[in-house]
Amino acid sequence: MPRNAEVIRQWTILREIEHARTGVTIDELAGLCGVTTRTIRRDLQALEESGFPVYDDRSADDGRTRWMMNGQAFKGLFAGLTLSELCALYFSRTLLESLAGTPFRGELERAFDKLSASLTPHMRRFLDQLPQVIASKPDPLRRRPHAAAGEQERIVSRALEATLHHRQATLTYHSRSSARSKSYLVHPYRLAYAQGGLYLLAHVPEYDEVRTFAVERIEEISLLEDTFTPADDMLGDAFPHSLGVHSGPPETVVIEFEHGVSEYVRAREWHQSQRWDEGADGTLVLTLQVCIDQALRSWIMSFGAQARVLAPESLVRSVVDDIERARSRYLAAATRS
Repeated sequence: MPRNAEVIRQWTILREIEHARTGVTIDELAGLCGVTTRTIRRDLQALEESGFPVYDDRSADDGRTRWMMNGQAFKGLFAGLTLSELCALYFSRTLLESLAGTPFRGELERAFDKLSASLTPHMRRFLDQLPQVIASKPDPLRRRPHAAAGEQERIVSRALEATLHHRQATLTYHSRSSARSKSYLVHPYRLAYAQGGLYLLAHVPEYDEVRTFAVERIEEISLLEDTFTPADDMLGDAFPHSLGVHSGPPETVVIEFEHGVSEYVRAREWHQSQRWDEGADGTLVLTLQVCIDQALRSWIMSFGAQARVLAPESLVRSVVDDIERARSRYLAAATRS
C-alpha cells in the first residue's frame, strides 16, 4: 500500500505541474498531497530520473521557485495529446482488458506497442506500476463454439463494411431460443460491444423492426450490391431502452425496493430514465422507461425478496412465473435427494 500511495502521489504531481501555466511551488504540491516538502522533493527527483521533462525555474516577479514542464519535449510524438494524456492512455490498457476476446485485441496491442515506443524506458517502468492501483474485471466473454481461426474476424469485417457503406446483407443466424438457424435480409446499422460480446444491430425489412444479432451466433454474412438509407432514430446510443442488449419499445416499469437495499439502488444510475419516490416505511419506488427483456427480469430477480414489481401487470406475472419455476425445480431436487 505505501508504494501504491507513492505512485499515485507522483502521478498527481506530474499532472499538477503540466496543468499549471505558470508552474507550481513545492509548498503548493505538499499542501495538495498532504505530505512534507521533503517528500515532494524526493518525488520530483524520482520523476526527473524517470525521464519526465520537469524543471524548476525562479520567477522574476516574486523570486519563488516553481516547477514546470517542458511541453516541447514530446510535441512531435502524438499530435494534440499532452504528456499526461499519453501516459493516461498507456496505463489505461488495464481498463481495456474487457476487449481482450474481441477481434480488436490485435489492433489494441499494436496501438499500445506504438505508444509504449514513444516513451522512455524509465517512463514505462514508472507507468507500469499504475495498473497495480487501477484494476478492472472484464465481463464474461462471449465465444463462438468450434469456430475456425479467423472466422469471427471475417464476419466482423464484413459487418463493419456493411455498416460503413450502408450495404444490404444476408446473414444466417443461429437462434438460441428456437435452437435453429435462419436466414435474414438485413440493413446493418452498427456494431456494439456490451456484456462481453459484440452485437450487430440491423433493421430487418421482413419484420420492419430493428433486431439484435449476437456476432458469435452469426454463421455467415454476405454483402449485397444494394444499399439502404439508415433511419435517423438509429444515430443515438445502442440499446437505449434496455438494461442489457435488447432493442424494443420502452414501457413504464415500477419496482418497489425494501429498506435493506434502497440505499444501494439509489446510489447507482441503472438507466437514464430512472425516477425515485420515497416511501414512508423506508421503501424506495423506482420508475423506469425501459423495454421488458431478460436483462430487466434477471436484474429484478437478483434482489430476491427485497424487490417487488408493481407495474406493468405483464411483468408482474412474468416474474411470478420465474419464481414459481425456480421453486418447483428446487422442490423436485429436494425430493430426489
